[in-house]
Amino acid sequence: MKKLLLPLVLCLALIGSQTQAQTLDETMTKLAGSAASAYVNPIVTGFGADLNGGWFHKAPKAEMYGFDLEFGVVAMGTFPGDAAKTIPAGTQGLFRFTGGPVGSNSQAEQIAEQIDGWNTNPVIIANQQNIIDKIAGTDFTVGITGGTIVGSKTDTIKIVFPDQTVDFGSPIGPRHVSGSSVAIPDVAGLLENVSVIPLAAPQLSIGTIAGTQLTFRYLPSVQLNTDIGKFSYFGFGIQHNPGLWLATPLPVDIAVSFFTQKLSVGTLFTTKATAFGVNVSKRFGPGALNITPYAGFMLESSTMTFDYTAQITNSAGTTSLPIHLELNGANKSRVTLGLSIKLLFLNINADYNLAKNNSATAGLMFII
Repeated sequence: MKKLLLPLVLCLALIGSQTQAQTLDETMTKLAGSAASAYVNPIVTGFGADLNGGWFHKAPKAEMYGFDLEFGVVAMGTFPGDAAKTIPAGTQGLFRFTGGPVGSNSQAEQIAEQIDGWNTNPVIIANQQNIIDKIAGTDFTVGITGGTIVGSKTDTIKIVFPDQTVDFGSPIGPRHVSGSSVAIPDVAGLLENVSVIPLAAPQLSIGTIAGTQLTFRYLPSVQLNTDIGKFSYFGFGIQHNPGLWLATPLPVDIAVSFFTQKLSVGTLFTTKATAFGVNVSKRFGPGALNITPYAGFMLESSTMTFDYTAQITNSAGTTSLPIHLELNGANKSRVTLGLSIKLLFLNINADYNLAKNNSATAGLMFII
């Protein structure tokens, strides 16, 4: 498969590597089942947290009609932490091993060699290839250890096959298979101990009508390559200041908010994120030069869907196994604390977000 090259590689969480390292699409084709889920889990949460950040740096004014147009760019970064660099202890799931002809030392053969009598029992010796094919065609519950996509490049994923009895059918019958560990070659830290998962997006906000402000994020569709397909991104948000309907003005601006978006990287994966909650702000200073501290509480969710093809080999050749994974980000809520500074027609803001996986955002906006 061709190398995944993204023009927006830095803003899109370094999905594609600009070095000779394995690219994400190439790596995922070597993984099936729960091993793939465990491997990519950190970027699922990282992307989701990034997408749900940076949407506001103030609440809209409590006024019926006004004109407030801002456009610029927001940058987000989620901190995966050391715990995200390795697959959690005790992780288990379904996995299908790769086979091959006897003597190829394939994954399935490494398991088969643990059968009692592999090299001494005449029945087993005569049916070694059938045993390997049986193992390669079955989903087994296994243990999963090693590094994740943000872990070390030397910490490869290992599949731990538990001690058990497997029925290979006639004439082999049930056979005891001793537990063993099988390494998955070249599947390790694609992003090599990355400390932050970044994202950036253009953003436009317009208001204010009936205390309401609309916000949009958009990047035009870009063809990545013939294997992966197109990149696309669109997001939409709305904030409303209920103080407009109060007889007595509030001492701060307050908003109830809703934001949703979708990011797709061709046929490889799609990310959707949604957040809603409340945020408050208070401006200090005149219109042309002011400082606005702001805070918010949001409930959030995110999902990342992977669709790709794993290559499974047996004595008959290599077959394609369609894989569909739908994974949820770990962050469910966040508290945002930030500061916004306006200098004439320029607004700069930064905030920190407290959640299961903390993140930070910054924005540079031009104001009309």
